[in-house]
Amino acid sequence: MVSDTSLHQRRRSLTSVELDTIPWLPRLAPDERERAVDELKIADASAGDYVCRTGRPVTYWFGVVDGLLKMSSDNAEGQTMTFTGVPPGGWFGEGTALKRETYRYNIQALRKSMVAGLHVDTFHWLLDHSISFNRFVMNQLNERLGQFIAAREIDRMTNPDIRVARSLAALFNPVLYPGVGEVLRITQQELAYLVGLSRQRVNEALTALAAQGVIRVEYGGLRVLDLAALRSSVFQAK
Repeated sequence: MVSDTSLHQRRRSLTSVELDTIPWLPRLAPDERERAVDELKIADASAGDYVCRTGRPVTYWFGVVDGLLKMSSDNAEGQTMTFTGVPPGGWFGEGTALKRETYRYNIQALRKSMVAGLHVDTFHWLLDHSISFNRFVMNQLNERLGQFIAAREIDRMTNPDIRVARSLAALFNPVLYPGVGEVLRITQQELAYLVGLSRQRVNEALTALAAQGVIRVEYGGLRVLDLAALRSSVFQAK
């Protein structure tokens, strides 16, 4: 199901509890849902496992049931650029699946994660038969476009506090990542990987945001108290 053979070998069908986490399944008609459920697979990815690799052909449309992934690419000098993180509830790669292209990015697990996949042929079958599924995919593409425009803006920002705030806000997108809710399970080191800052600098930014009531650091994660402020950086950045 995935580009790494070990993950492909570990694939299995989803349990009923796992199926309940798939945000687009309730939109399908009974016959469409039945076909999708039959084709959906899931695998446990360890930290460092690749779900997708640059240059590999697309075979599945993927979603995160649990855990945290990162989307990145390597340039000619071997430097890695991280585009975004993918928390629970996030489905990704629809653009590549639509065009049946090879991947132009890597998707890698930052921690132990559960990754679901729908075969690309079934993905296209649903596009041909389900208006509701089409609307879901269009919403995904629209939100993804906005996300990457925002990411370009973040790359140009020199204030670390604002970089952390905006990057956190992107991970709390309720359309792209409905499984996150109000608390994001993420460590400071994982956030540092995604933002492109040191763990120490991320800690300083989180401390500043918490002091201003924008977030609350909880055991094992972060709770957003003012998402609008995170998105617009309406706080006293250093």
